[in-house]
Amino acid sequence: MKFATDQLESAKAAFGLFSVDQARNMFSRAHGSGFDPIVIEAAPRTHYIQPGMVNVALFETDEGLLLVDCGCAGDGPALVKAVRAISDKPLHTIVYTHGHSDHAFGAWAFLEAGERPEIIAHENLIRHFRRYMLTHGLNAHINGQAGDHDGPAWAGESEADFDWPTRTFSGDRLDLTIGGERFELHHGMGETDDAVWVWAPERGVIAAGDLVTGYFPNAGNPKKVQRWATEWAQAAEAMAALEPDAIIPGHGTLVTGREAIKDELTTMAAYLRHINDHAVRGLNAGELPDHIIESLEVPAEYADHPRLPPVYDRPEFVARNVVRRYGGWWDGYPSHLLPATQEQQAAEIAALAGGVPALVARARALVETDLRLATHLAEWAFLADPDDADGQAAYEEILEQRASSEVGLMAQTNLRVGKRWVERARKASGDVSTSA
Repeated sequence: MKFATDQLESAKAAFGLFSVDQARNMFSRAHGSGFDPIVIEAAPRTHYIQPGMVNVALFETDEGLLLVDCGCAGDGPALVKAVRAISDKPLHTIVYTHGHSDHAFGAWAFLEAGERPEIIAHENLIRHFRRYMLTHGLNAHINGQAGDHDGPAWAGESEADFDWPTRTFSGDRLDLTIGGERFELHHGMGETDDAVWVWAPERGVIAAGDLVTGYFPNAGNPKKVQRWATEWAQAAEAMAALEPDAIIPGHGTLVTGREAIKDELTTMAAYLRHINDHAVRGLNAGELPDHIIESLEVPAEYADHPRLPPVYDRPEFVARNVVRRYGGWWDGYPSHLLPATQEQQAAEIAALAGGVPALVARARALVETDLRLATHLAEWAFLADPDDADGQAAYEEILEQRASSEVGLMAQTNLRVGKRWVERARKASGDVSTSA
C-alpha cells in the first residue's frame, strides 16, 4: 500500500536499519532488527556500529572497551556479536547518552554474557527512567507498541525492566581515564534533559547521541515531554568548537571532515535559535500561538541544508514546543479555556451547515485548493456522526492525502491516527469493511 511504503521510507530515512516489527516491540529481547549490523571504523580503534534503528560508538583502549549506547533491547545479541568481532577485550564502561528506548536497553546481553561494565549516565537519567515507570501505559500507547512478546510493552512495570547506571554524574562534565586515555562526558539538553555526548580528544571523535542525527532535530515532538531548542543549539556549538574529525551520531550516517562537521553543527544551532527567537518574540509581543506558528519563515540556508531535512520533526512543531515551554498549555482563545468537547462542537457545526453531507461535500471540494482546511471539515463531519459512512470515508481519505503530502515521519504518523478512529467506529457499528 502506498501510505505504508511512504511511511516506511520516512522511517528508514530517519532510523537506518529500521524494522517495523522491532519498532512495535521496542522492549522485546527477541525482536531484533533482522539486519546484519553496519560496522565502520571511524578512527583507529574507534567504531561506528548500527545494529538497527540506532547507532552505537565503540572505543577500544588498552584497559578495555568503552561502549556509548547499546541500542534497543532486541539489539543486544547482535551488538555483542559485532563488538566481539572487533575486539576480545573486556567491556570496561557503558555510557548512556540518554534514557530513550532505542539507546539504553541492549546492555542486558553483555551482562548475561558475564561482562561487568560500569554503566554511566547523567543523574537526570534516573528521573527519566522513573518517568517511564510512572507513564509506561501512556508511552506504550503513543509509541504504538504491540506487546507481541513476553515482558512489558513499555519498560516501567518494575525496576527490573532497566539496567540502571552504576554511576551518575551531576553538572556539565565528567572526565574518565580508561587505558591511560581521557574521555570527556558532557551533559547537554535537547531531545531530553539527560543527554550526554562523549569527546575523545586524542582521537578527534565525538559520540553525540541524538544531539546529532543527520536530519532536522527532534525538538518538537507533539506527543512527548518538553524538548530544549536553545540548549540543543548550545550543545551543537560546544561540539563545533572542538573541531572534531568525526562524529558518531545517534541516528544516521557517520560524519567526517572538520569543515563539513562545523558547517552542520553551526547551521543546526542557528536554525534552532532562529525558531526559538521567533517564538519568544511573538510571545513577548502578545501574539497568539497560532499566529506565531503561521508567521514562522525558515531561511533557505537552513531549510535546504543537506544534513537537516525534516524527515522526522518539523520547524513548526519546534516553535510550538517553545511556546509551550514559556507560555503554558492554553492557546489563548477564550472559548478554548473551558471548551465544549470536539464532538459537541462538530455536531453544532454540522447542524448549521445543513448536516454531515454538506460538510463532506465542502471538504472534498477544498481538497485541491486547501488540503489543510479540508482536513478540518472532514474531521467535523466524522466527529459529528462517527457512524456516517460518507463521513468516515471522507475523513479517512483526506487525512491520507494530507499524510502522504508530508515528508516528516512524525506528521505522517499522527495524521494517520484518524484512520484508527474510523476503523474503531466501523467495528463498533459492526461494519468491518475498509475503504480502498
